[in-house]
Amino acid sequence: MKVFEKFKIIRKNIENACESSGRNPEVVHVVAVTKYVSIERAEEAVEAGLIHLGENRDEGLLSKWDVLQDKPQWHFIGSLQTRKVKHIIDKVSYIHSLDRLSLAKEIHKRADKPVSCFVQVNVSGEDSKHGLSPQEVKQFIGSLKDFTNIKVVGLMTMAPHTDDEPFLRTCFRQLKTIQEEINALNLPYAPCTELSMGMSNDYMIAIEEGATFIRIGTALVGND
Repeated sequence: MKVFEKFKIIRKNIENACESSGRNPEVVHVVAVTKYVSIERAEEAVEAGLIHLGENRDEGLLSKWDVLQDKPQWHFIGSLQTRKVKHIIDKVSYIHSLDRLSLAKEIHKRADKPVSCFVQVNVSGEDSKHGLSPQEVKQFIGSLKDFTNIKVVGLMTMAPHTDDEPFLRTCFRQLKTIQEEINALNLPYAPCTELSMGMSNDYMIAIEEGATFIRIGTALVGND
């Protein structure tokens, strides 16, 4: 199936999820995760009308950037090593994996303008996942005050790959609660209005619980 056809299905699902939860579908942005697909498939995604593409490795992002340049908005969605920041910092619109002070320092040092960042939170507590614990988020964001090249636009989490819907909802709701708490602080450098959560298997649940950016790979662009 063509990306255009898959995108049409996903947009309908977004509308349904927003209707059931009383939300405006226009506030939900789809990030096409192109990390497992060819440059040609990424081009097809852009031609289908997708304006957000996500990569989790600098090599993948750079190879696709060489062809697509700034036609899409690029999202770095994987764990980011500090030594790799310099390679991608002038090419990405969003970084979804800010989770430690050393990375914040490097982003601030290498950027020539404020970078929109999501603070990654490990709400499920899984050892295999990166991110701050929910209890660490406020203090961490407070420590970013003097990093003028970082703008904390929101929070990100990776939910467990499970069919346990109540548990998924608990994870997403917990992130939403933290996001609202940070937003209420009215920090100029951390408006924290966005939630990056939900992937191919759970994005409709994530939308119902407040997601504004959903990261979809397999269900949208495939994995080849």
